[in-house]
Amino acid sequence: MRSEWVAKRRGQGNVTQMHYARQGVITEEMQYVAQRENLPVELIRDEVARGRMIIPANINHTNLEPMAIGIASKCKVNANIGASPNSSHLQEEVDKLNLAVKYGADTVMDLSTGGGNLDEIRTAIINASPVPIGTVPVYQALESVHGNIESLTPDDFLHIIEKHAQQGVDYQTIHAGILIEHLPLVRNRLTGIVSRGGGILARWMLHHHKQNPLYTHFKDIVEIFQRYDVSFSLGDSLRPGCTHDASDEAQLAELKTLGKLTRKAWEDNVQVMVEGPGHVPMDQIEFNVKKQMEECSEAPFYVLGPLVTDIAPGYDHITSAIGAAMAGWYGTAMLCYVTPKEHLGLPDAEDVRNGLIAYKIAAHAADIARRRPGARDRDDELSRARYNFDWNRQFELSLDPERAKEYHDETLPADIYKTAEFCSMCGPKFCPMQTKVDADALTELEKFLAKEPVAQG
Repeated sequence: MRSEWVAKRRGQGNVTQMHYARQGVITEEMQYVAQRENLPVELIRDEVARGRMIIPANINHTNLEPMAIGIASKCKVNANIGASPNSSHLQEEVDKLNLAVKYGADTVMDLSTGGGNLDEIRTAIINASPVPIGTVPVYQALESVHGNIESLTPDDFLHIIEKHAQQGVDYQTIHAGILIEHLPLVRNRLTGIVSRGGGILARWMLHHHKQNPLYTHFKDIVEIFQRYDVSFSLGDSLRPGCTHDASDEAQLAELKTLGKLTRKAWEDNVQVMVEGPGHVPMDQIEFNVKKQMEECSEAPFYVLGPLVTDIAPGYDHITSAIGAAMAGWYGTAMLCYVTPKEHLGLPDAEDVRNGLIAYKIAAHAADIARRRPGARDRDDELSRARYNFDWNRQFELSLDPERAKEYHDETLPADIYKTAEFCSMCGPKFCPMQTKVDADALTELEKFLAKEPVAQG
């Protein structure tokens, strides 16, 4: 779809959506997003120009169906996949991608660290994906030097960053905000640095006693992103890894740096979103969202969770979906899903499904709470189907139709029960929704009550 759109822009130097938006140009991607979001295209252009919205759309990812991340659009959900040295392979990751897209992932991040040729895995994922693909280039940079962090050079990082851009990656997590002066601030944490990319950069700085090379070479990264229209996802290397560490000095010091980097990227018309925590108690979530908006000039916020308690391994898709719904309500633009395997192991296909559905619920609940036009239409339609015992329509409108039908059919599998006016919980005699009260009966009741009030108490 995008081949003709991008052909006329190739070789023009800066080809970012922000570059065109600031020139007053409405691109085909902006028009497509406006139709998907049911918003005026001028609003899309203005939000992209302002930096409050991004359209991650690498010019080399031509099978992409453009989407938007920003406070003016619906709350989005990202799904993480990726091959590991200990498990998984190329086809399994493509299968996970297809499953994530099936269940509504708005973007997918390839976090592969091994399990095959990383370039082949990434290319296969991009070629199969209609949604934006994100990556963390630090992972492959480390793999390229066989795990020897200390031997990494700035050129190693830049080489991998440009390779990902050439392959069609739409946004990259760049851990440029963790500075050498931030490292002593983690001394009193329970869980130290939990970001894999942040840990790599921290170890490099501790060894060399030099500043973060992604920070000192940020301008070089900006120039790469201009040529391919790659969006920054500025990584939160010092995100809290437990509720004890939330909102501490280390996290907030890095956030201030991320704000400065956001504005620096904007000077060259490169799109930015900012990543956030992590593990955050419920009473601190609103503060975290508003603090990010303040420090980062309202660039879209993209949060992992946050998990609101630390005691539920195996159920962290639920623990974090609670925080995610709150974060979305307060203005977070995209939620990064957490699966039941978080903190325990590499997610499989069923984990991807469970984590994604939990986060689609959270994002949708946030859209309802923010009173986005039309957000509750599907809820109302499903409720009508439920009240009318239209079981097949209920399944169709569900976020996970297969699971809804599966649970219904465990006890009432026969087709005749698809038209039954009861389920296996209340049975045929005790379903309250069988009490159908028509309009005429209610009118007569109102007349009666107007004449003879019913005694209270």
